[in-house]
Amino acid sequence: MTWYQSFTTRGFMMLPRKYLFPNVIEMNYQAGRRLGVNIYLIDGGSEFLLIDVGYLDQVDEVVELIRQMDFNLSTCKMIIATHADADHVQGIARAKELLKTKVAAHPLTVEPLETGDKIMTFATIKAQHLDIPMPPCKIDILLNEGDTVAVGNLKLKVWHTPGHTDGQLSFKMGNLLFSGDNIYRDSCVGVIDAHHGSNLEEFIASLKRISRDDAEFLLPSHGPVFRQDHKILQKAIDRLTQYQYMADFGTCAKEWPLLDEWEKDVCEGRMPDFEQEK
Repeated sequence: MTWYQSFTTRGFMMLPRKYLFPNVIEMNYQAGRRLGVNIYLIDGGSEFLLIDVGYLDQVDEVVELIRQMDFNLSTCKMIIATHADADHVQGIARAKELLKTKVAAHPLTVEPLETGDKIMTFATIKAQHLDIPMPPCKIDILLNEGDTVAVGNLKLKVWHTPGHTDGQLSFKMGNLLFSGDNIYRDSCVGVIDAHHGSNLEEFIASLKRISRDDAEFLLPSHGPVFRQDHKILQKAIDRLTQYQYMADFGTCAKEWPLLDEWEKDVCEGRMPDFEQEK
């Protein structure tokens, strides 16, 4: 048992730190129950940072868990927003206040976060009777492709991996890739929707980039961490490639071949031949 697992001078039991990998704690695993979106604490020794914070109603518990693991809250270097969806960042302004730290994000994430745009962040979906607050949050640090984030003795390489949203970020640290909403273990991907900037062509490019990388483990924003597997990624790439030519995905699709064929028939005066279709 290490010193932070035993009693402290304040007279209460500290929580053992459940490291998923060296220097990496995922807060759902730490809590032993589902809190919501995956929240990664990167422990750099002298300081730490958080990747995403989740919904507002879980932030106080997350911060208390960090305190009970005997991290000095004043050493939180920053909170990183992987992108601007409410399930990842609704609580980010509250977390920034509690931890007295800075918030970092991609430039394309700034507008929806700083304005609290409820449409772009999916805080409001009227058709599903969803309407939650989206407190605006000032972005202090801009993260661009190729930047390096240092935390203590660790370094995270910034990847811009658009597709799910235009500002989606991923982070490479050693043999780990924090892959955001790009890919999950079941080959599913983050929601494809024009309202928050989805782009199928860019999504496919981001997945191909992840597939080519030498990361041994992928740490997604939802669900279990998993070992890099080309088959998982290729299944998603193949599906999204088809999506580019399907009406199901509306303005996110590049084209709809059936409609093009129909328009050609109309313009050339060809009427439907139902007998031929038998």
